[in-house]
Amino acid sequence: MNDTTNTRFAAATALLTAVLGTVAFALAIVAVPVAGANCPSNCIPYPYLSTAGRWPQDFLWQPPAIAFVLSFLVLMTCVHYFAPQRRRMITQAGLCLAVVSAAALSIDYYLQFSVVPVSLADGETNGLPLLLQYNSHGIFIALEEIGYITMALSLAMFSVAFVARDRLASAVRWLFRLPIVVAIGGLIEVSVFYGLERQDRFEIFILSACWLTLIIGGLILAAIFWTMTPEAEATATLRREA
Repeated sequence: MNDTTNTRFAAATALLTAVLGTVAFALAIVAVPVAGANCPSNCIPYPYLSTAGRWPQDFLWQPPAIAFVLSFLVLMTCVHYFAPQRRRMITQAGLCLAVVSAAALSIDYYLQFSVVPVSLADGETNGLPLLLQYNSHGIFIALEEIGYITMALSLAMFSVAFVARDRLASAVRWLFRLPIVVAIGGLIEVSVFYGLERQDRFEIFILSACWLTLIIGGLILAAIFWTMTPEAEATATLRREA
């Protein structure tokens, strides 16, 4: 592909990431929690086996979430490709963390969507509570936490790729550093107040920070890639330094 095709592909990926994130976030918000720290009322207790009737409304957000995290990985690959040469060791490390994040989250969501509902419907519940998204200290929440922690670290490393002194580059640079601040601050706060019983409180913090960052950042990146100058394309940098 020539440089113009590359930038158009990167712009389309950034826009797709923002759209998928918005769709997944909207569907996740609609799914009212029936267990965990954020359950408003009529909460379902352990072992959560009475949740069989909550298909599909509680699971609709997971397919777009899988597409979202995979799109995030492709977008970070695009950012790495256009990053200044002297910053590529850091962005390469960020890309490795993005792979870990996308793998953990896509596997987590796919298993939840494809394994849990049919197991509940067929009464195959031996050992299932540990996998359920309703279990606020189960495997699902734990994989989300590590997935979004590594995503936050990845975004922080990719922030160094934006070296231009214009408003768009500066906005992405600071925006990409926000999730790791939320991750550190949120984990400390929740751990101090709740200890081991943090349930899904930290997961909500870090998930929201990462998703909102990529929704807003995806739109800004789409504009950056779409308006990238021929000189920037030729040198494979994210906009020329002023």
